[in-house]
Amino acid sequence: MLPPELPPLPALTRAEAEVIDRYLDVVDLLGRINPGRDGDTYRGLRAAQALVGKAAALRDALTLMHRRGETEVHATLARALRVLDGERRTARVGLPPPSES
Repeated sequence: MLPPELPPLPALTRAEAEVIDRYLDVVDLLGRINPGRDGDTYRGLRAAQALVGKAAALRDALTLMHRRGETEVHATLARALRVLDGERRTARVGLPPPSES
């Protein structure tokens, strides 16, 4: 059985696509660093070290977008995040629900 087909990715400029990709890179690393979730400190340390470079790449992508005159963030970017599993990925940054103990 084939997996369900994802909705098509909305049309994005190259700069918008770069911002989305770099944003999700940062979010994934923050999810690994999140002290509210189980995991070992080494994994968090490695993610924190990588975060510096990924945050700089996100900054550069936003700078490029702004310089090209793309000064507004549109709902198109939110749709792209949903197609790329952004809701699940960003949920890892927040606190998990309290456990029933």
